[in-house]
Amino acid sequence: MQSLNFPTPIYNNNITMPQKANHFLFRNRRDQTPRFPTLVLAAEHDLTLEDEENKGGAVVPLPEGLRREVMPRHVAVIMDGNARWARKRGFSAASAGHEAGVRSLRELLKSCCEWGIRVLTVFAFSYDNWTRPKVEVVFLMSLFERMLKSEVDNFMRKGIRVSTIGDSSRLPESLKKLISDVEEKTRDNCRLHLIVAVSYSGKYDVTQACKSIAHKVKNGIVQLEDIDESLLEQELETNCAQYPCPDLLIRTSGELRISNFLLWQLAYTELFFAEALWPDFGKAEFIEALTSYQQRQRRYGGRHS
Repeated sequence: MQSLNFPTPIYNNNITMPQKANHFLFRNRRDQTPRFPTLVLAAEHDLTLEDEENKGGAVVPLPEGLRREVMPRHVAVIMDGNARWARKRGFSAASAGHEAGVRSLRELLKSCCEWGIRVLTVFAFSYDNWTRPKVEVVFLMSLFERMLKSEVDNFMRKGIRVSTIGDSSRLPESLKKLISDVEEKTRDNCRLHLIVAVSYSGKYDVTQACKSIAHKVKNGIVQLEDIDESLLEQELETNCAQYPCPDLLIRTSGELRISNFLLWQLAYTELFFAEALWPDFGKAEFIEALTSYQQRQRRYGGRHS
């Protein structure tokens, strides 16, 4: 693990707790312009956990040392190291590593559900990955399809909503239809929102947001003086989530870069780089990342007195 030790965070306890409200207050956030203070969101997060318990989805006790009041609401993961994992074990193809990586994802989903994390975004396939050998790309598309088919019933039992982000134009037609069906079937689930980035590019995400705003200006829907950060954020693909910007980014395999992933959304995200290859990333490694996150002081450019 490569990380920095930060002083214990200071939190403002003198905030007004919001009244209980429906989950996903802004289901279509593209039509909204809210900008919530971080601490108010955290308070709402605690209330939604209470709602889940009242609906029978009890949240299990946290591992020793973790605190629920400073649990990240949105965790993003760059799942790196599958091919290296396969080579280290003598497999001739990367497919064995990708298969093993699915098991790690299942374990991560389980932990997120149990510990009250609201959004999990995983970088499954970069737009730049289309340059990989065709046999590997075909396998990855097939693996994603098989995973969705095998897990959809589990998503419904666990209350997991599934969304995908990225340029879907190059995906196989069967996969595009399956994604649409799974998104529709799980759209009202609210225990955990799983966002799968497939054929995704952070640069493209910002570019398409700018194009969308430009079209609205051209058509008189938006005025030039209305353009600000909030408006652009509404056009980003992660705006399908209640908490669009990750609190914590985890990258496995010891690599120290973000690889064109969520470039705008990671502006104030805490970063954690794990040495473990993705198939070896389990509960213990996740606890280590969360513990590091909870020891940090998030200032958002300011300074605590």
